[in-house]
Formats: sequence, structure tokens, C-alpha cells
Amino acid sequence: MANVINKIREELFRWQDEKYRDFQVKLIPTVNPESVIGVRTPELRNLAKQLVRAGKDAYAGFLLELPHAYFDENQLHAFLIAEEKDYEACLAEVERFLPYVDNWATCDQLSPKVFKKHHQELLAPIWKWIASGDVYTIRFGVGMLMEHFLDADFKPAFLDQVAAIRSEEYYVRMMVAWYFATALAKQYDAALPFLEQGRLDDWTHQKTIQKAVESYRITPEQKTYLKTLRHKMTVKAKRETGAGNACEEGRRTEIRLSADEPALPT
Repeated sequence: MANVINKIREELFRWQDEKYRDFQVKLIPTVNPESVIGVRTPELRNLAKQLVRAGKDAYAGFLLELPHAYFDENQLHAFLIAEEKDYEACLAEVERFLPYVDNWATCDQLSPKVFKKHHQELLAPIWKWIASGDVYTIRFGVGMLMEHFLDADFKPAFLDQVAAIRSEEYYVRMMVAWYFATALAKQYDAALPFLEQGRLDDWTHQKTIQKAVESYRITPEQKTYLKTLRHKMTVKAKRETGAGNACEEGRRTEIRLSADEPALPT
């Protein structure tokens, strides 16, 4: 196992970009800067695919070695899980990995391809993740609901489930806002009443409107109306609503969930 881990780590350091690392650490404040190697996302994805092609013996030991020492190892771990083709095996790996996810970038990169073919089985884990009480597990659950259940398999009741989430954690609240902003783009008539009726907490309400107004998928007429739903806020509240954007809004379109989001640079 140690040999497998060392080989993978050597490969990660071979692709180290120190300037990229220095920029990257500014976007992930919950991560120890010393744990960031600075490997760009395309290289991580390519490495994951190479390891999968080489067979599980090339990376199985790496997946078992948790927690990882480096942020980039967590990113690679997420990409390896995404390549798993067996739904049950993939779900088991996700469950084992989630307790070690400690930042928004790794959380949002974790997007298993096989989930697309197993929507009905996926709902039960999603509700469990959302009820977990863990910041990044909740965020992941809402993210999966957003990615897989705002199109053909959408049900209005899903909006109620997400609206019921109450948390003071920035990375949970931001994901809830992101979910509703995306819902406005895809299921406008179903999502709009949640703003009209004030069913979200004030911070999330404001952030949802902000993100929706920034979206190219919302029509100009819709944006004009959404702006009328903004709450009057104190100067302090405005600062709080805008806080943390540099941490998260470094997200790229390639990180999965929304084509409108800027990104962790590649």
C-alpha cells in the first residue's frame, strides 16, 4: 500500500505548479496552505483516468489511506470515485470519503458519473446526507439534488426539503442559495414562490437573487422582477451577504453543477 501511495504522491509533485498553488490557497481558506501541492485540475483528471485504466491495484491502496496528507490527494480521490462504474461500489466509496472532505472545492468536484443512471436509488442517500449535520456532507447532498433532480426527475417537494435546511455555516447556506438560483433557471414557476413568500432565511434569500440575477439562464424580465423581491438590508447584513465570495466563487464551469459559476482555475 505504501508503495502505491508514494508513487501517486511522486506523480502529483511532478505536476506541481507553485504559482498556481499560491493562487489556489486563497480560494480554499479551510485548507492548510502547506497541504496544497498545486496540481492543475486537468492533470488530476488525467491521472485519475490513467490509474483507472491501469487497474484497481494501481490505486486501491490510495483510496484506503484516509485521511490524505495533501489537498491534491483529496481532489484525485474525488476524481477516482467519479470514474467508478458500479453504482453500489461507487456509493460505498462516497460514503467512506465524505467524512474526510474538508473544503468546498473537493466537495463540489465529487460528481460520480454512474449516479446519472441510478436516480431512484440515489434519493435515499441524498436525504441522509442532507440530514447528516456535517457541513460538507450536507453541501454534497444538496449538490447532488441540484445536479440530478432539477430536470426530468424534478419534483416540487424537493424544493421544500432544501428550503427547510437551516444552518449558520457559510458553505451550507451558499449551496442552498446556489440550488435555488439554479432552480429558478430550470424550474422558475416552482421555485419563485419560495422567494415571494419569504420561505428562505434572509441571507440565503438575498444570495439566491444575487446569483440568479448574475445567471445568463435567467431572462431579463425575470431578473427585473427578482430584483423587486430583494429585502432591505442593513450595511452589516450587506457585508455578511457578500462575505466569502472570493473563497467559493472561484468555481469553474467544469466543476459540475452550474454553467453559470466561475471556478477554481485550471
